[in-house]
Amino acid sequence: MDNAETVFIDGSIGEGGGQILRTSLSLACITGKGVHIENIRAARRNPGLAKQHISCVQAACQICNGNCDGDYPGSKVLDFKPGPVQNGDFYFDIGSAGSASLVLQTVLPPLFLADGPSKVTVTGGTHNPLAPPFDFLNEDFLPAIANAGFHGKCNLARYGFYPAGGGRIICNVQPWQRQANQIIDLCKPAEKFQIHARIYTSKLPINIAERQRRMLLKTNLSIQEVEHIEVTDSDGPGNCVMIRLCGNERTAVFTAFGMRGKPSQEVISEVLNLAEGFLSSGAAIDHFLADQLLIYMAISKAGSYTTNEFSRHLLTNAEIIKKFKPVDFYIHQQKQLCSVSCRPV
Repeated sequence: MDNAETVFIDGSIGEGGGQILRTSLSLACITGKGVHIENIRAARRNPGLAKQHISCVQAACQICNGNCDGDYPGSKVLDFKPGPVQNGDFYFDIGSAGSASLVLQTVLPPLFLADGPSKVTVTGGTHNPLAPPFDFLNEDFLPAIANAGFHGKCNLARYGFYPAGGGRIICNVQPWQRQANQIIDLCKPAEKFQIHARIYTSKLPINIAERQRRMLLKTNLSIQEVEHIEVTDSDGPGNCVMIRLCGNERTAVFTAFGMRGKPSQEVISEVLNLAEGFLSSGAAIDHFLADQLLIYMAISKAGSYTTNEFSRHLLTNAEIIKKFKPVDFYIHQQKQLCSVSCRPV
């Protein structure tokens, strides 16, 4: 591990968002390389570090006893120097409705490579627009990386909807147990899906869920079950609708969020478009999962999958990873289907 080496990252490249920061922090912890990031979140309406991103920086520091400079609100430049990653019992409080899943996304890769198991508790938002909700983390993401020997188990201890927050996710992380030929290999689509829907409401009139349920059952999708979960332990109101596609021992989770002034019809149309776009592509995994798998493929120095969208998040994450790890990603787009593979350089 060479802490004298520093990787320089331009945070304005590609999609120019917080993912660049999170991936850089994770890989700095894994490789022991320092990282200097400029133009942080340059493509966002309010550039620089927000509270949620500072939580990611502080979490990275805690798991490796690292040092950082520039971890304050609005900062567009960050220097991070990691130490050796340690397993343990960690607690991270975002202090807002910022996504708990995105903090976990930062610390999970290095903790999988620690010498022993860890327990990570994060308080904040558990169901946020523009971030992976708990259901995606638990039912889509964790089973996918388990294919390559990365085993984690998450528990939703308390719901936290945006903007109130106050939720809590607990994740138990086991050290990476790689076996021969055990890699992420998700190229073959399911021949048949079981389709389920889930509606969450918190502190909202019951007729909202009833209306959304009727709309779901009138769609062209053969939805076998619509589950309504009325959340009673959230600090504030919230509504989201999920479509879960289950097949080939995999589950793809698609979500749309309700909010003040947004009609239920718009919420239903949004989640339907996501699910139908995936179903029509013939892909094995959804595009939300696609960019998140790249770092685990880089650790394994192998892996491949097919997905339904050639996103800027995917391209950006691939470029950042290659600055830290001696791997390359091969991406091929053919109509709706995108094939991605990883190989050592």
